Amino acid sequence: MNEKIKLMLVEDSHEYRHVIQFAFQDDQEIELVDIFGTAELALRSLGNPSSRTVPDVILLDLNLPGISGLDALPELSKLTPESKILILTQSESEADVLSAIRSGASGYLLKSSSVQELRSGIQTVMDGGASVDPRMALYLLNSFKREPVTLDKDITLSERELEILSLISEGLARKEIAEKLEISPKTVANHIAHIFEKLNVPNSPAAINKAHRMGILGSDD
Repeated sequence: MNEKIKLMLVEDSHEYRHVIQFAFQDDQEIELVDIFGTAELALRSLGNPSSRTVPDVILLDLNLPGISGLDALPELSKLTPESKILILTQSESEADVLSAIRSGASGYLLKSSSVQELRSGIQTVMDGGASVDPRMALYLLNSFKREPVTLDKDITLSERELEILSLISEGLARKEIAEKLEISPKTVANHIAHIFEKLNVPNSPAAINKAHRMGILGSDD
């Protein structure tokens, strides 16, 4: 039996914390292991190696008292780089969506999402994909279309990296890519890490959009 996905929630609303607790209390695949009402408490816990539980996924609200979710995001990533950070917020601000993704968030969901949508989002980021609310995805698409991209002639992706990036753009998760290419998920993860490093991007949506803009995957125009 596979281990459950360990989930950390950083949320200041008592009511919404109870919603999340209730949603996952009997879940067979996801376990809520930590809840914090402020980013400061979450950072303090993750910064204490003797007592912390390293989460697989961090559900992070943006509008927190004290340090905001956006300000805490890069610090959380430094303390636990192996964890995926999934924004869960009421904010539909275009600036918040763009800032969160650029800061390394693996996804952006609204609190109006159903429990099934939230569960699916958690599974998606765990599989190496990106989970973005459809209403927010348009912001990202329009932003990347507006932004100029400087072509770096030194960027060269291998044939395997191009193949994997193309499959990511088709919506396949790491496990599905591994099965399709008959390689291990760890090998897929290593290739994806190299792609992100070469393209100088933090996550899959940024990699796909930059690759399209640079003509690596073909232009959107």
